[in-house]
Amino acid sequence: MTQRSNSDGTSRQRTTRRAFLTGAGAATLTALAGCGGGSDGGDAESGGSTDSSGGGTSTADSTTESTPTESSMADSMTIFHAGSLAPPFGEAEPSFEDEYGVDVNREAKGSVASTQKITQQGRSADVLGVSDFRLIRNRILPDYGDWYAIFTTNSMSIQYREDSPGAGDISKDNWWEVLTRDDVTIGHSDPAVDPGGYRAVMTQQLGKEEFNGERLYDESTYQALRDNSVVPTGTETNLEGQLESGELDYVMYYQSISSTSGKPFIDLQQEVDLSQATSEYAAHYAKAEVETGSGTFTGAPIAYGVTVPSVAEAPGRGAQWVEYFATDAGRSILENQGLVPVDPIVVPASGEDAVPDRVMDVASAQSNLGPLEL
Repeated sequence: MTQRSNSDGTSRQRTTRRAFLTGAGAATLTALAGCGGGSDGGDAESGGSTDSSGGGTSTADSTTESTPTESSMADSMTIFHAGSLAPPFGEAEPSFEDEYGVDVNREAKGSVASTQKITQQGRSADVLGVSDFRLIRNRILPDYGDWYAIFTTNSMSIQYREDSPGAGDISKDNWWEVLTRDDVTIGHSDPAVDPGGYRAVMTQQLGKEEFNGERLYDESTYQALRDNSVVPTGTETNLEGQLESGELDYVMYYQSISSTSGKPFIDLQQEVDLSQATSEYAAHYAKAEVETGSGTFTGAPIAYGVTVPSVAEAPGRGAQWVEYFATDAGRSILENQGLVPVDPIVVPASGEDAVPDRVMDVASAQSNLGPLEL
């Protein structure tokens, strides 16, 4: 068993998060829970990143069999996943292992890097979980997989210490003014390997773009935000420690991390936090674009994806893991860790025949999820 990375928040912070879900985040959950039309919010395409190599492959595809084979139900399984999924996946691991008698081995990395472990390094995993489902749609399918599910959503936020420069002044209404001061250092993860990184840049970009005739700040303020921003680590998993140590004054990452960490944070405006899965907001989010060495990424509402790759060595176990996060137990874990579960989970109608039976039994097949093209 690896990487048990549970996070615990105080009652006050959980109350704040639930207020957020009821208020600002309610439109997202409503839109994602239903089947809507509209245009795609943008694509994340091409390229890759580097990481440690190794691992085997399997060409057996038994995920869609009604009766799993012995090899598909091995006594151990491997999961590659986004860093922001470490808290919920870590919380689920012990109970899942006890229920199914399987040893779960997890590797947390930026979603782009996690995807490239399969597509560039030839490694095998029984589950791939990413914070941007488009990475599966555009980079895993069809060569390394046949289907995926959207199972949870998130939003962007700003976290800081009580003694960060400007901490006594910052609010939702002026965060850009505080973050552009000369003595402030903003951290975010590497956009080339982690959607949390390119989404942090998108959040900054969107603040200078008009939405309903207004914008938060001008081009010069955006440039000042970029001048104060650094990339001290490849993923968001180490940013919190660097914030605590004083290496960083503020970090821009997912609200799920901020709301469960015990430190103060700012909920951002809906026009910049990438939380709203409506056609109006998706069109606005698509104004943001980030070029990296691993591809060009376009803004869209945040939606997490999960799949059992075709190279899985224990695809039956992978299907059990996906199914688990469509149950009450799995959704409760996602909520406890500050995420917004999609209920029921959604799979693309175009690939419905490839979805394992146990996953299809708890999923809804759709062509679009709100404004997102599946």
